[in-house]
Amino acid sequence: MNNVSYDYYRIFYYVAKYKSISQAAKILHSNQPNITKFMNKLEQQLGCKLMNRSNKGISLTPEGEQLFEHVTIAYNQLQEAEQQLSSARQLQTGTIRISTTEIGMHGVLLSCLLNFRKKYPNIHFMISNESCTQAIESLKKGMADFALVTTPLSAPFNFKTRTLKSFEEILVASCDFDCHQNMEMKDILSYPIISLGRHAKTYELYEQIFSSDGLEWKPDIEVATADQILPMIKMNLGIGFVPDFIVQEDLEKGLVKQVSNLKFKRDIVLLEDTTIQLNIASKTFKEHMIKKTG
Repeated sequence: MNNVSYDYYRIFYYVAKYKSISQAAKILHSNQPNITKFMNKLEQQLGCKLMNRSNKGISLTPEGEQLFEHVTIAYNQLQEAEQQLSSARQLQTGTIRISTTEIGMHGVLLSCLLNFRKKYPNIHFMISNESCTQAIESLKKGMADFALVTTPLSAPFNFKTRTLKSFEEILVASCDFDCHQNMEMKDILSYPIISLGRHAKTYELYEQIFSSDGLEWKPDIEVATADQILPMIKMNLGIGFVPDFIVQEDLEKGLVKQVSNLKFKRDIVLLEDTTIQLNIASKTFKEHMIKKTG
């Protein structure tokens, strides 16, 4: 198999396209003797005549026509690839796949998306709303570029975490809900509790917190996602722990009330697989989130 230089094929492409050595030399910023020399070397390496030269110009031999057909396809594909890479570098194209929990969505992702989309409107986002455990699985399977999850979490050793936002979960009830105002942990359990289900790391967190005080964490209503808790609280169905940044507006409007001084600190973290190389768009958005939340 001949190891023919790509440059030879590139020169042949222009000579064959314009049927002119002088025109090819002009486009390639070379001269006619050099172009002729390269074409002779190409014919020698391939072991066949590719073109006929005459006073009328150049015509391709059957072998030359066959080669030109394949070179044209390859050259067009290379040009298309170069254009796509150029567009990706300028963030005119690209796809970003993100797995996020509800808290990660509302605490970090939405505001970052707003700013980023204004600057790069052509970037395509694929966002999946998942639990922390599901997000880790998505990363393991290569279905997401990175994830936004909340602590506590157990990530594989090759996963990197970076805290983007810290928050506190506070205990709230509807303003019409009849309950004590400064409940201790033992008091909480005497009221109906709304919480994420036992599939969630949040459930495990509160189970550990209450059991360390000799109490059993037994929610009356278990929900699938964090955004379901507050609407149920506002409907007088029970009390529950909610991130402070999510409930702040309702507190100010008097739609809910804080019923305990208990506060539990948690973090929204950026989770990524260090063995995966991010594309340009994903890397840029990741850096955007870090900068915006830093």
